[in-house]
Amino acid sequence: MKYFLILIVFLSCSVKKINAQIELPKIFASNMVLPRDKIIPINGKAQPYETIKVTISDQVHVVKADRNGGFVVKLEPMKYGGPYELTFEGKENKKLKNILVGDLWLCSGQSNMQYSIEQIGYKEKDSTKMSFPRLRLGAVGISADYLPKDDLNMVYWSEGNIDNAQKFSATAWFFGIYLVENQEIPIGLLSVNLGATTIETWMSLQALKQFPQFDQVTDHISGVNKSFETLNQEFDQFRKKWDNKHYQKGIGMSEKWYDDQYDDSDWQKCNLPGFWEDFGYTDHDGSFWFRKSFDLAKEVLDEDFLLQLSQIDDYDTTWVNGHKVGESFGNMNFRNYVVPNEILREKNNTIAVRVFDIGGKGGMHTNAFWGSKIRNGEWKFRKGRKIDPDKFPTKEVANGSLFSYPTLLYNGNIAPLHDMPIKGVIWYQGESNQERAVEYEYLLKGLIEDWRKNWDSPKLPFYLVQLANYRKENKVPKESKWAEVRESQAKVAQLKNVDLITAIDIGDADDIHPKNKKDVGKRLAKLAMHYQYDGELQKSPEYKSYTIDKNKVIIEINTFGSNLKCSNKYGYLRGFAIAGENGKFVWAKAYIKNNNQVVVYSKDITYPKFVRYAWSDNPGALDLVNTDHLPVLPFRTDTFELSTAKERYFFSPHRF
Repeated sequence: MKYFLILIVFLSCSVKKINAQIELPKIFASNMVLPRDKIIPINGKAQPYETIKVTISDQVHVVKADRNGGFVVKLEPMKYGGPYELTFEGKENKKLKNILVGDLWLCSGQSNMQYSIEQIGYKEKDSTKMSFPRLRLGAVGISADYLPKDDLNMVYWSEGNIDNAQKFSATAWFFGIYLVENQEIPIGLLSVNLGATTIETWMSLQALKQFPQFDQVTDHISGVNKSFETLNQEFDQFRKKWDNKHYQKGIGMSEKWYDDQYDDSDWQKCNLPGFWEDFGYTDHDGSFWFRKSFDLAKEVLDEDFLLQLSQIDDYDTTWVNGHKVGESFGNMNFRNYVVPNEILREKNNTIAVRVFDIGGKGGMHTNAFWGSKIRNGEWKFRKGRKIDPDKFPTKEVANGSLFSYPTLLYNGNIAPLHDMPIKGVIWYQGESNQERAVEYEYLLKGLIEDWRKNWDSPKLPFYLVQLANYRKENKVPKESKWAEVRESQAKVAQLKNVDLITAIDIGDADDIHPKNKKDVGKRLAKLAMHYQYDGELQKSPEYKSYTIDKNKVIIEINTFGSNLKCSNKYGYLRGFAIAGENGKFVWAKAYIKNNNQVVVYSKDITYPKFVRYAWSDNPGALDLVNTDHLPVLPFRTDTFELSTAKERYFFSPHRF
């Protein structure tokens, strides 16, 4: 952490020098992969009217910057290969080394895509699989905005070896190494993901405007029509008079309730997270103070401490041991304050938080599940200054949870990439949309359509990961939101140039982040190998149709040229449920017939009507696979209304 802070200071002090140099979009750096067979536009900055000579391989381009220093060079299409050097020569020179030309794949989604080699505890024992010269890893630093950004926050490119992959997406890593092992074109992986995110955070404003349930958010963003940077600048200017005249007033400030030695023995107690309206203060807007003490292990004091207070409605100022450590504005933003270790001690550190509410509910509100140990639990509190929210002056602030506020992640991390041609997308997300599983189908289709439009690539491939098995097995068949997400994913996979793999057989009942990312990445890569690199088709069999023969239901399976087989030695096919006209499902018996059919029956159902397969959060061990050992995708033959059919997105300022 100290190194990180020193680096920030160094960069701040070096701004003038950096501005004098040639600047390129963040994605252009040493070790990167440039897309093959495509024109590559590079929008850079130099000194006004400066002449820049750009060279790569046998290409030489000479461009002149405009009066603002902007210049554009378009690299001509190149065949795959390398490594090359990309040089920019002007008043000062810039050289990008070790560049390959090949295919770029975007690897995006939530935590199961984000989970790294280090997090899954993977140790590569085969020395021949530790380094791949034709594989490059591009880790994108996450940012957010109301409006599409011109550039990424940060991209760190590295060579493809197991040491560099430790903090890189494990799914992406295994996807990439399978591709470079099985064909000769260099592969670049762009890892752009964030855990716990809903799909709407990754969608553009225009894509969301198709869905009226997002009107409150899209209308607000359209009305503001300003970037986070502009809002922050305007708010900083606003504060020059507002702080002393309005915001900083109150008895808590004048009596220094934040002081390390302040006597809070007569303060009341409460448990957080919560709103002070829940404590009985329903008519109070303005300041409310919270204090508590905490201890730290001696070894923690060797470094600065990250204090995580999650979301606070609406503003806060925070002190530790009497020292101000941070302040934030906006009830959806997350509070993460770096506390210098020199102000900390092992025992009885004090936190004081002045929460300031400008209307509606006030408090520290993020669900306890997401909160830190320090934030959660018992605090002391005291009511401070009261305001009239109708008369108290405020200013629009940049405000929105990265995990749930629509379009923020798209604007910060996807929009800046649209000038860079990509080969395709692998997408692992959906867990955070389980409460709106049926809606998810339409949102994912909207995302795919919109990304293709903005990349000007109507056939851009998307390969999806269907949710893994998770939670305890059901004793009897029942509804499952997890299964409903899987069905939505399977429906989206019917679009052209979209396909999916399932992880329903390689999950973990007790862990939403199953460790087997190797098979996930490999299965995705097999799809890419077939569709993009002329490899053999290897994919999971899918439900095709059914017929009823007396007391049995015969399921026709599309095996895509393979055959069905039972993976257990007894020949039992688990995971099937059957129902009559009333739709009440019971567990069924099943067996394979003619290599591509499954016969399903139960002694308890005389006149069967419907069948479901693997329709559960966790259907347990599944035995129905093809000759490539890929499991049959979950399915249902009925059309009953699902449990999430009527659920739609709704805006809440207190959403995680």
